[in-house]
Amino acid sequence: MAGNLNKSTAILALVLAIVCGVHGGASDHKYSKGEHVPLYANKVGPFSNPSETYRYFDLPFCPPDKVNEKREDLGEVLNGDRMVDARYKLDFQENKDSELLCSKKLTKEDLEKFREAIRKDYYFQMYYDDLPIWGFIGKFEKENKALPNGARYLLYKHIHFEIYYKNDRVIEINVRTDPSFTVDITEDKEVEVDFMYSVKWVETKVPFERRMDKYAKQSSLPQHLEIHWFSIINSCVTVLLLTGFLATILMRVLKNDFIKYSHDEESTDDQEETGWKYIHGDVFRYPQHKSLFCAVLGSGTQLFALAIFIFMLALVGVFYPYNRGALYTALVVIYALTSGIAGYTAASFYYQLEGSNWVRNLLLTGCLFCGPLFLTFCFLNTVAIAYNATAALPFGTIMVILLIWTLVTSPLLVLGGIAGKNSKAEFQAPCRTTKYPREIPPLPFYRGTISQMAMAGFLPFSAIYIELYYIFASVWGHKIYTIYSILFIVFIILIIVTAFITIALTYFQLAVEDHEWWWRSVLCGGSTGVFIFGYCLYYYFARSDMTGFMQTSFFFGYMACICYGFFLMLGTVGFRASLLFVRHIYRSIKCE
Repeated sequence: MAGNLNKSTAILALVLAIVCGVHGGASDHKYSKGEHVPLYANKVGPFSNPSETYRYFDLPFCPPDKVNEKREDLGEVLNGDRMVDARYKLDFQENKDSELLCSKKLTKEDLEKFREAIRKDYYFQMYYDDLPIWGFIGKFEKENKALPNGARYLLYKHIHFEIYYKNDRVIEINVRTDPSFTVDITEDKEVEVDFMYSVKWVETKVPFERRMDKYAKQSSLPQHLEIHWFSIINSCVTVLLLTGFLATILMRVLKNDFIKYSHDEESTDDQEETGWKYIHGDVFRYPQHKSLFCAVLGSGTQLFALAIFIFMLALVGVFYPYNRGALYTALVVIYALTSGIAGYTAASFYYQLEGSNWVRNLLLTGCLFCGPLFLTFCFLNTVAIAYNATAALPFGTIMVILLIWTLVTSPLLVLGGIAGKNSKAEFQAPCRTTKYPREIPPLPFYRGTISQMAMAGFLPFSAIYIELYYIFASVWGHKIYTIYSILFIVFIILIIVTAFITIALTYFQLAVEDHEWWWRSVLCGGSTGVFIFGYCLYYYFARSDMTGFMQTSFFFGYMACICYGFFLMLGTVGFRASLLFVRHIYRSIKCE
């Protein structure tokens, strides 16, 4: 088993490396003294809006006559990276006290662009030998009565680079904007600006293999680790309490039920049945909209497999800090390669439920998650184009994704569907289903679907609540998340709690003679996705400084898709767990 796991991880890592074009493939990161090491400017944008980023030379710095763009892989483009040569000459081990980058006369239009950037707290991001650096455009002084207009815009015109090296390799780079070198651009009049920079090289003892540790330290600080472990302990206690609760049901309540039903079988035949045994002829009645039901199971199983493979890659160190392009590429590639799982699961279960139109079922399976995601992407990409932001995907990238979907995802989905159709598996039902369904008795409101979903979703959500903040701060902020082992443990806890709580609610539903548990188990299992979306509202309005139509659209658009994916995945987990439970209890009694 371990050998197969290692092989699977190695194959996925190899596929990812081929598609991503791993950094350093064309260079071994070794330089000789005086050799030119390119500095790439990536993007600029408001610090509080991580999705609203623009090309570096959209601001009137010192644009060259011809912009030299760096070739980027699929994941970097999806991440909004648009790297170009920044024109700074940072030759290996060559110090520079004060070097002129360019002299530029800022027009009124240039001044307005810079003032808006400073007012919105724009930052810039660059890469030097695959190491990220950041800095701010300028400084905004507001509410100063000593100033004529009550505010002042100061543009930084000098950047200092401090670069650490060991032998022939770059280890670390820091950038600092000097507050003493600024130009006042408050007034709307043309001004001549000399953009300068300086470079200082410092030798260090840090080995090349550990140069990325600097970026991972923030997420593994003692106080953060303490919070993470507290979250896990809290979740484990929740799991233990819930397990004990379910053990009580299985060992006492069900035991009493089995004894009661066995006594009923030995007594007179005309004694009326009650409880969950009473509906044994209806509990395995196939659900309504069986094609949609099987499509949900297929998509949910695929997303569960996608999550497992992503965790495998993360645990072996593929996703190091500020290599988000690898994560996006992995999501696209692995989702395409796992589409066969969705096709097989949906078609196989559809035929078990005596479905006939397997082609429509496959189409529904293929579009159930991709359809809403594609519509959301079309809208958000249109918004990004209108804003001229780097989040807008180029036409070539869109064509690559469409080709992957056409040449990989769709054929594997069909092949999986054909394999599932030909598996000829039969639905295992311990009880014979009656011809006509029994009428469900009137139930109180707290037995309804909405109330059950609220109860089912709260407990799993409470188990992952603390970890959610760090994930959101990483995805929608400037924090770094690297403790994937803890995240994997939390994910396993989420799966266990979801399965257990869905089983408990399924038992309570059957005990009051409500036999329509199929869809209810999916809705209760997936209700955690609704709670996560509710947390999105809380995070956006209470914990973040994000503003603007574009950032709001991107945040809620993509988070809605992610929460929908969680709904499908956890709904599948809930149904599978409930199906095992229901089969077990009805197999344990004699049903006529």
